[in-house]
Amino acid sequence: MLSDRQTFLSGVGNQLARWEGPLEWLTPRIGSGEAGLPSSVLLLMGPHCGDRSEGFRPCLILNKRSRRVSQPGDLCCPGGSVSPQADSYLAKVLGLPGFPLSRWTHWRAWRQRRPKAARSLGLLLATSLRESFEEMRLNPLSVTFLGPLPPQRLIMFKRMIFPMVGWTDRQQRFFPNWEVDKIVRIPIDALLTPDHYGRYRFGYGKGAERVVKDYPCFTHHSGRETELLWGATYRIVMTFLEMVFGFAPPDPGEGVR
Repeated sequence: MLSDRQTFLSGVGNQLARWEGPLEWLTPRIGSGEAGLPSSVLLLMGPHCGDRSEGFRPCLILNKRSRRVSQPGDLCCPGGSVSPQADSYLAKVLGLPGFPLSRWTHWRAWRQRRPKAARSLGLLLATSLRESFEEMRLNPLSVTFLGPLPPQRLIMFKRMIFPMVGWTDRQQRFFPNWEVDKIVRIPIDALLTPDHYGRYRFGYGKGAERVVKDYPCFTHHSGRETELLWGATYRIVMTFLEMVFGFAPPDPGEGVR
């Protein structure tokens, strides 16, 4: 499946199409102007990890958060909260002939069988693409939409994150804004290697209220730099690997740091 572009894209799209989770409830909730709007992120992939001479080697394209935002240094998917007015308009554009949503193989079936869910899906995809443009100047028209992933609940922030899976062939250079320190590419084959997984010990709070917990993580080495994938983004990536490749990480071992 990792050998060539067409096999990879069709395989990912077919596996993601098996999930038909509930999205119908989102449309009326978003339209009502309630607080606590959901968020959407783009799990973005591309055909190379920076070196085209390697040939086709699909990779995950992530942002590393800058020091000017919360949780600096963490790897994350581009995304943010739904903006009902702007994203509703963009969703209509994305559904026009030749645009990412209309090019999605399963779009017609969703519109026919699940019209409310289809409207929510369009809105969430619009959010993820708008935020990706703002954060890293991703060209929305260069994205091939492959399907949605099950949502992730952020208990601490009382918010639901809806990941959308996308692919870009055309764009290799990105231009991060002030929220992003740099772009990090992780090969999919590395994510499927059990030896790269471990445990991350993280503490928060002060004094008697300080809490220390261990979290599963993935460690990526690039030259002299080491990047750590953990938290909500880790869970999103693990869900993707489980759904598409049937991969589950090993039980966490000793802490990475």
